[in-house]
Amino acid sequence: MTFKEEIERRRTFAVISHPDAGKTTLTEKLLLFGGAIHVAGAVKSNKIKKTATSDWMEIEKQRGISVATSVMGFEYRDYKINILDTPGHQDFAEDTFRTLTAVDSVIVVVDVAKGVETQTRKLMEVCRMRKTPVMIFVNKMDREGKDPFDILDELEEELQIAVRPLSWPIDQGERFKGVYNLYQESLDLYQPGKQVITKSVQLNLASSDLETHIGDKLSQKLRDDVELITEVYEPFKQESYLAGELAPVFFGSALNNFGVKELLDCFVEIAPSPRPVQTEERTVNPLEDEFSGFVFKIHANMDPNHRSCIAFVKVCSGKFERNVNYKHVRFNRLMKFSSPTAFMAQKKEILDEAFAGDIVGLPDNGNFKIGDTLTSGEMLHFKGLPSFSPEMFKYIENADPMKSKQLQRGIEQLMDEGVAQLFVNQFNGRKIIGTVGQLQFEVIQYRLLHEYGAQCRWEPINLYKACWIESDDVAQLADFKKRKFQYMAHDKEGRDVFLAESSYILMMAQQDFKNIRFHFNSEF
Repeated sequence: MTFKEEIERRRTFAVISHPDAGKTTLTEKLLLFGGAIHVAGAVKSNKIKKTATSDWMEIEKQRGISVATSVMGFEYRDYKINILDTPGHQDFAEDTFRTLTAVDSVIVVVDVAKGVETQTRKLMEVCRMRKTPVMIFVNKMDREGKDPFDILDELEEELQIAVRPLSWPIDQGERFKGVYNLYQESLDLYQPGKQVITKSVQLNLASSDLETHIGDKLSQKLRDDVELITEVYEPFKQESYLAGELAPVFFGSALNNFGVKELLDCFVEIAPSPRPVQTEERTVNPLEDEFSGFVFKIHANMDPNHRSCIAFVKVCSGKFERNVNYKHVRFNRLMKFSSPTAFMAQKKEILDEAFAGDIVGLPDNGNFKIGDTLTSGEMLHFKGLPSFSPEMFKYIENADPMKSKQLQRGIEQLMDEGVAQLFVNQFNGRKIIGTVGQLQFEVIQYRLLHEYGAQCRWEPINLYKACWIESDDVAQLADFKKRKFQYMAHDKEGRDVFLAESSYILMMAQQDFKNIRFHFNSEF
């Protein structure tokens, strides 16, 4: 296979949705069709030992939610597919936003009963901003929900994107009979069963065979619905989808394995292969010979037996090879990797080469930060990996003095993942953790105990915002730091951070010190 063909057969996408819409279940079923797993796991029940492949962290199995993006790669037909299953919970939105910088397209999962929810709207904004092609899967058709036409109207209105159904449901809930696949002109009949694959019949809507399969009443309704779709919605155009202007819609039930294969078959045909990526210097084309890639995620303790971190690198151009020297742009030095890995959630295997579009795991002993670039030699800086100003703060204290080393190491590695931020108060030397949501404190405490054997306790602190400060006026900066000494801290990189107790105090500081720039994210 030529270099160009290798890259063009890659499909790298993220599955996103509001919590509980069925995102992880859909990911499981896609893996099942790809032959990557033989039995799909259930996300919900803790009674059964088989849990979802992508929810491999202990806390995920217990809570039945995803708290970290996991990466899974497999072959399907002649395509190489890389799926990134993201957390839906808003407390982990940071991880999801960063993941969206590493994918070429997105599948949005919507619950037919609940319709479009808050988190889906937020994630869609990021997709719109980046013009990422979006496909929508309306899930849980085997339960009672909204009328399909109402769902389409809601999708257009809430997600601000034109839609075009490529499959159409025949009734729903207990009366759900299946879907008519408008893309392939076939009737897919529904059989409840989590491991059963759908029966598909090639069938023209005009054919009288339709009545034998679904009865007279439903046949007539289906013909009327499809006629209405053809009149109301624009025909599907791949160019509009690739430009991020049109979203194809599929209906099904991920839990019962229904409608998933139709989604996957259409997806591999129309979804984009790796796309050009913008850097500060220039646009990088995936078909370039020279390798380039960036770190979009760091994960500690993927393997509890080896306390190691893994840096996830999205290959943006060329070919990555094992044991070849690549330039670490921030350090401006060469590094080579003897054991790069390919992922199947927590399972890893050593790979010898990877092409643009692939996700490679590199063992990390503190060499990488989120946003770092690796290249064959060129100085490139990839843009748009956001880092946030936390909204919740707590002091972290050691609850077991015998384990202070373990706690120190645990905090360092977990902060490298970028899900929370560490500030050290210059006044009293106490460590403060900042997060976007309450759940993250629980996850950090749980992971410190179970992955590092370190116990911590949280103590309250009253803070409104953390702002990074800088100024060209050295005297004014020194004066500010002296006056606000009690509220000054350093972040992990040693930069100055002002911890404002209230919006009023922050506003007064901005008014009194005109020459100081206050930043609300760490990229400036």
